Amino acid sequence: MAKEREGERNGLPSGVDMSALPEGCISEIVSWTSPKDACRACVVSPKFRKAAESDVVWVRFLPSDYESISARSSDSLNFSSKKELYLYLSENPILIDDSKKKRLFLDKLSGKKCYLLPARELTIESGDILSYWKWVSLPPPESRFPEVAELNFVALFDISGKMSTSMLSPKTSYAAYLVYKLTKEAFGFDRPRLRASVGTTGGGGVYEQTVGLDLLALQQGQQDQVVLPQQQQHTSRPKEREDGWLEIELGQFFNGGGEDDELQFGLKEVKSFSVKSGLIVAGIEIMPTKG
Repeated sequence: MAKEREGERNGLPSGVDMSALPEGCISEIVSWTSPKDACRACVVSPKFRKAAESDVVWVRFLPSDYESISARSSDSLNFSSKKELYLYLSENPILIDDSKKKRLFLDKLSGKKCYLLPARELTIESGDILSYWKWVSLPPPESRFPEVAELNFVALFDISGKMSTSMLSPKTSYAAYLVYKLTKEAFGFDRPRLRASVGTTGGGGVYEQTVGLDLLALQQGQQDQVVLPQQQQHTSRPKEREDGWLEIELGQFFNGGGEDDELQFGLKEVKSFSVKSGLIVAGIEIMPTKG
């Protein structure tokens, strides 16, 4: 009974003495749980550790196209185990398709695919006019991308982007985040607020809300209020990131898995002609929603 209770506490099925099963059976069972549960199973016993760290388990947590991802990456992804590959991809965004732009990484808890789209991948109104926007080189680790866009001043603010949803994990709810900073001299983001929109061409509607780039940032681990999409009065607040940047949610969408669907997102304020300045845009991050 003690072993049954111990297995249950570590996210494993109850009602059976798991330690009596062959190692291969334990691996198969653990592979149907989650990366977090697999790590917890490692503390049960040496036998469980060996079973939970096997490739049988971790290959199921990797994306089904992980071999294609490895082949398309400019990073060396030769690891002795699938667990090592999983952990590397969850902690190190990799460049793919010989691109110096898009980076892919895995959500550590779920194994879902995530993307970082740099400012150079976005469509920025007047982004090629130096008097409005300038492109600044930032060496790592200050920025994950070699260039960021810094706003000098504009009256018409419009940033948008798109990507194929086939690059993401299917049947998954995602959120799009703007990764940015504000200089000490920044102004113009309080009235009126910017309007964000996120949606897919495959249906499901468009998620819209206002965003307050200049609002007091939530600390890491602190949650913003939960608001339904139809509550138009909600203003999204920024959150502090471990890398020193800020992120703010633009909206959420569900990736149904359609091969021809496209994710489209935008952030704009084009009606008031209110001058804005001091925004530094690193890019857009696409990640699974929490919970």
